[in-house]
Amino acid sequence: MYNSKIIGLGYYVPDNVVTNDDLTKLMDTSDEWIQERTGIKERRWVKPGSGDTTSAMGVKAAKVAIERAGIDKDDIDFIIFATLSPDYYFPGPGVTVQKELDIKTVGALDVRNQCSGFVYGLSVADNFIKTGMYKNVLVIGSELHSHGLDKTTRGRGVSVIFGDGAGAAVLTREEDNSKGILSTHLHSQGEHAEELSLIAPGMGKRWVNDIIADNNPDDESYYPYMNGQFVFKNAVVRFSEVIMEGLMKNKLQVNDIDMLIPHQANLRIAQFIQKKFQLEDDQVFNNIQKYGNTTAASIPIALTEAWEQGKIKEGDTVVLAAFGSGFTWGSAIIKW
Repeated sequence: MYNSKIIGLGYYVPDNVVTNDDLTKLMDTSDEWIQERTGIKERRWVKPGSGDTTSAMGVKAAKVAIERAGIDKDDIDFIIFATLSPDYYFPGPGVTVQKELDIKTVGALDVRNQCSGFVYGLSVADNFIKTGMYKNVLVIGSELHSHGLDKTTRGRGVSVIFGDGAGAAVLTREEDNSKGILSTHLHSQGEHAEELSLIAPGMGKRWVNDIIADNNPDDESYYPYMNGQFVFKNAVVRFSEVIMEGLMKNKLQVNDIDMLIPHQANLRIAQFIQKKFQLEDDQVFNNIQKYGNTTAASIPIALTEAWEQGKIKEGDTVVLAAFGSGFTWGSAIIKW
């Protein structure tokens, strides 16, 4: 049985930089308030009319990853697209990527696991490759949050956190089982689903016709909701558990970690985990300060930047970990 390994990485973020000071013109907030609670200084938001959509950003990131992988686009056997912000309610953006990249009629799968979406997508790709079903799999995480945020004081607790962007990875077969993705670990706890959620439009409670019929300007069901303190408390526990699960599975110690790439949800969460595991600054990579939380895109963007900056080298043990809406969480242990 094969392992899978990452042979190409790429990311794309919009040109439009939105600083904390910019947000003070839209809502009652401050740079100090945002940085103290999240660590974020700025984020990228798509400008309306720019042509950037969730799938378009995913395509741009994918082109870079495919080029760096040194393969032709038609060598891609399967596409996995992780997002919570698809261009359409259906179909999903995976098929759009297949069309826009002009790839032959390969399968396309969409993953709706929000912040842990890329790790889930990586796990699916890894297992497809392990079984020999596919050789080269393209995994994309892309999000366009900004068009769906409540940019008033009412929504400041959520809207200051999120940014737009995309990241992508190309995975291929690795015959040396000591290299590549060593293991992935996935979990969920649906009892807390509504603690971090966007209720409408959805068939369960409020669909488009309900929203239109009520025409209620105070209806917040179609804006993201987050119980921030509850999410934080659960995140730090689950992050720790799933990282240790991966290390134990591979008979590794904390000091074997060369690079931890946590989902960029909140700098305070990442700092808490770093302190708990007694990791040095050069063992953890964070970029939430300049991009905000890009949900499914955050790990591939951070992973790409860390690799570009030479912080990940051949032979390194790299740990990816994510926690988010659902609640869902997961980790991946990679020997680079």
